[in-house]
Amino acid sequence: MTRAARAALVFLLPCVCVHAVDAGSRPRAGGSLLTSTAFGRLPSGEQVDLFTLSNRRGMRVAITPWGATVVRIEVPDSKGEWADVALGYGSLEGYLDNKPYFGVTVGRYANRIKAATFTLDGRAYSLAANNGANSLHGGKAGFDRHLWRVVRSRATGQAQIKLAYDSPDGEEGYPGTVHATVTFTLGEDNVLRMDYRATTDKPTVVSLTNHTYFNLAGESAGSILDQRIELKAAAFTPIDAGLVPTGELRPVAGTPFDFRAPHAIGERIDDADEQLVLGMGYDHNWVLDGPMGTLRLVARATDPRSGRVLEVLTTEPGLQFYSGNFLDGTATGKSGKPYARRTGFCLETQHFPDSPNHPQFPTTVLRPGQVYRSTTLYRFSTGE
Repeated sequence: MTRAARAALVFLLPCVCVHAVDAGSRPRAGGSLLTSTAFGRLPSGEQVDLFTLSNRRGMRVAITPWGATVVRIEVPDSKGEWADVALGYGSLEGYLDNKPYFGVTVGRYANRIKAATFTLDGRAYSLAANNGANSLHGGKAGFDRHLWRVVRSRATGQAQIKLAYDSPDGEEGYPGTVHATVTFTLGEDNVLRMDYRATTDKPTVVSLTNHTYFNLAGESAGSILDQRIELKAAAFTPIDAGLVPTGELRPVAGTPFDFRAPHAIGERIDDADEQLVLGMGYDHNWVLDGPMGTLRLVARATDPRSGRVLEVLTTEPGLQFYSGNFLDGTATGKSGKPYARRTGFCLETQHFPDSPNHPQFPTTVLRPGQVYRSTTLYRFSTGE
């Protein structure tokens, strides 16, 4: 991180301290703070820090500018016991080849673009293919594989950090230089807020999201199949064999994709449903109820063991519910335990995958003079 970026931190909050994060014990309650510690070094030798946001209730969220990545989320259970509920690695080294995308900010385009191509204003663009023939999460070196810079942010009385990345024209095949920022704010109500903003100097497509994997029983607690999901969505976008939407908006009624009432993740995940077979479980985009652009409650996850509750609010039109089907035990987590299949789930707020190739989907086109804005909240609590 540059000297200027470090100096900018003094503008973030009235109090900036340094401490090491202790995941195993209950965080010490105190004032709202942004603190930092060394997290590791890039192959270039540049130091990368870990910034921890804390509120007065003791909740902590750790974020690194490498990929604008959420590394830890420490919240209490119904008995007041604290645990980290975000899957990830214990040092920067793991995040340098973060194939599961643990905790990262995804861009320039979240999810898949079919055949790694799209047409905009009559011109065809070829993208970096990194998921078979498709482009996934921005390509081979998306926003998750870059060091974001820390920028000034107004002191709000809450723990907050703002990160920025400038994506050059042609990066991974996308047109236009895009200036993107994400601001993480931890509220006193145990809400982690993420505000995304982007501008461009040429017409392009943009869709940003966060790719945190959750296990509400604790990041090393094992299977998430007994945890329950509720999604405020009457339709979803079916996928083809490449996990790309076909363009159809299919009603969830009468299918294993109906989460309008809470269901355990594992309750129907192995049903003989063609879409579940194609996705090897849940790996689909839901069409969220309510007006796009309005911040609204769209998802609720609960854990019967710990009593922890996660609610998701967003301005986005879609949400990718992913049940960790491709976790295979090769990634070792912060507690020294491997992350096996279905030991974490994602609730990725987003525009629909492959929208540039489906004009009937909400547009993801961003033009000069326009501002891309998106907000998502993760709200933690306990009890039913």
